[in-house]
Amino acid sequence: MKKRALLITILLHALLLIVVYVFQGVIFPFLRLGGLVPLLLPIACTGIALYEGRDIGGIAGLFAGILCDVSFNQPVGVFTVLLTITGLIVGTLADTVVLRGFVTYYLSCAAVLAISAFVQMFPLLMYDRLPLQLLIGTAIQQTIYSLFLALPVWFFIQALGRRVDRVPS
Repeated sequence: MKKRALLITILLHALLLIVVYVFQGVIFPFLRLGGLVPLLLPIACTGIALYEGRDIGGIAGLFAGILCDVSFNQPVGVFTVLLTITGLIVGTLADTVVLRGFVTYYLSCAAVLAISAFVQMFPLLMYDRLPLQLLIGTAIQQTIYSLFLALPVWFFIQALGRRVDRVPS
């Protein structure tokens, strides 16, 4: 019974990540706010890891990272590695140290979004030689824009969270 619940949980989270990918990669590029596209997949990955733990968080991070690399046409593997590590670290912290709740979710999302913005701006800084002040300003704006959208994503993640624990042994 637990294996079946685990499989259903993974499939539901994969479906959520695909829906988030569609919003991030297809819908929001047409709804740019100040020329910015929000990052939603790192938010979803962080939430899944927080509520499901290290193992499912790592799997979700891997899947979300692949989708994020495809969405932004980044060099293959940058977001895949970043979000896999994010899922593992946030999931491990949730399993051992931090409380699962909205405040932890929101602070974790802010940290992951800031790191993701740095990953996005690093090539622009190193190869295109764009001014650091411009990149930091854009990174802050993108992080704030994405954090506004963390709230609706949280409701879905919380509803799916810890499904395996609800199943009797």
